[in-house]
Amino acid sequence: MIKEIEIAISPDFIFNEDEIRRSILRKAEIAAKHLKGFKVIKRSIDARGKQVLYRLIVRLYIDEEMPLSEMPGAYQNVKNAEPVLVVGAGPAGIFAALRLIELGLKPIVIERGKDVKQRRRDLAAINRLGVVNPESNYCFGEGGAGTYSDGKLYTRSNKRGDVQKMLRIFVDHGASEDILIDARPHIGTNKLPHIIAEIRNTILEAGGEFHFDTKLEDFSVANGSIASAITNKGTIKVSALILATGHSAKDIYYLLDRKNVLLESKPFALGVRIEHPQEIIDQVQYHCDVRHENLPPSYYSLVEQVGGRGVFSFCMCPGGIIAPCATDKDEIVVNGWSPSKRNNPYANSGTVVQVNLTDVKDSAKPLGMLEFQQEVEKRAFEIGGGKLKAPAQRMVDFVNGKVSADLPDNSYLPGLISADLREVLPGFIADSLAKALPAFGKKMAGQKGRVGYFSNEAILVGVESRTSSAVRIPRDKDSLQHPQVKGLFPCAEGAGYAGGIISAAIDGQACADAVFKFLK
Repeated sequence: MIKEIEIAISPDFIFNEDEIRRSILRKAEIAAKHLKGFKVIKRSIDARGKQVLYRLIVRLYIDEEMPLSEMPGAYQNVKNAEPVLVVGAGPAGIFAALRLIELGLKPIVIERGKDVKQRRRDLAAINRLGVVNPESNYCFGEGGAGTYSDGKLYTRSNKRGDVQKMLRIFVDHGASEDILIDARPHIGTNKLPHIIAEIRNTILEAGGEFHFDTKLEDFSVANGSIASAITNKGTIKVSALILATGHSAKDIYYLLDRKNVLLESKPFALGVRIEHPQEIIDQVQYHCDVRHENLPPSYYSLVEQVGGRGVFSFCMCPGGIIAPCATDKDEIVVNGWSPSKRNNPYANSGTVVQVNLTDVKDSAKPLGMLEFQQEVEKRAFEIGGGKLKAPAQRMVDFVNGKVSADLPDNSYLPGLISADLREVLPGFIADSLAKALPAFGKKMAGQKGRVGYFSNEAILVGVESRTSSAVRIPRDKDSLQHPQVKGLFPCAEGAGYAGGIISAAIDGQACADAVFKFLK
């Protein structure tokens, strides 16, 4: 018999298999001789009570032998199969390519940026010199934005597709099996590049193609269908094109707009990235003086309604670093990432405010929300003074309308400039944040006289502006094709249909399925 149960384990014993087995036997009320094996299928942390616990969902094999683990699947060779062009080598693009191979189609992946290894030099120039390569940065290049800005795999996209399949593919290419059971799976920026390179090798070995430093500059349409893609390296004839360029590829939106391809402005969220010393977050969330050695650095998730408008934390990075994620030379965009061990001394999170179409004067224009986003990013750059220095303010000072006399040590390598963030942020964004932050402080108050969330030890760094695309590229609900251009499949974050590594991967595979139906 196979049975699933939930057990609670103290952090003291989370790595003690004998204690876990004893807990299972007590909970299941069975004798040890009947338990032939068990497998932890989900692991999460419960910090609601005074004692922090791990909660495990465990699959039991009672009077039945435990099966062997499944081996990684093999991919057929598609070298001579019908080609499909995939534009963008982020998670949507590479997972679309894998699915195309499964379906017997040949993916040709073009990527404007460099491979994961070559990207490192451009990221070093961003952090040390404040110099942005518009084609190779934290957003552009093999693996997309998630490769060097966290590798966080948490998603709520279970209804969209097979999340476990996506996680299994990562494991088959080198990720820890922990991501299959952790409630908030995370690979880490230090490990994900190698995994992405292994996925590329799988695609190449199966007969697919990769072309780096290859940028989509135009495309042609014949009889209402996509006919060719024009790149900086030549023209590629295509019958189907998966457009998986990400939400920072502004030139793609402008290209589509010039060609009178239907676009829509889309609501998004905008704000700041907030950084605390990690020990403050641990003390608040774990109700402790010092975090237990078997507990990971703690995270948080916060939301508040201010005047009917949502204010919420986003992409929280325990033990993380704030990264400069601009894609042009005259803008400031910040994001966050964590290494696999999450062992940096700071915790950061995007803290953003809902931006509705009614908030923006030109939102009726297809690119109106995008232009609004760009204006804020340029203003942050101007106030920062250049070289990607970002405007920042201590948290309580921001709420009180006071420019901070100094700023604490922090993780943002290009450097911070003390500034009044109300000069950077639109008024309704700043006002909403100023009201929400004290409310967040009440939800995460310090214990025993200690500092809590709402503190001047925390800093606000501007701006966190690319939480999602400010443009939607429409597509038919069933065929996933653009309503005006047959064979054009808008995909994932850049088209407004995903938000994160796993949801983008799922959408990439869905687009591959749609291409197969279209071509066959």
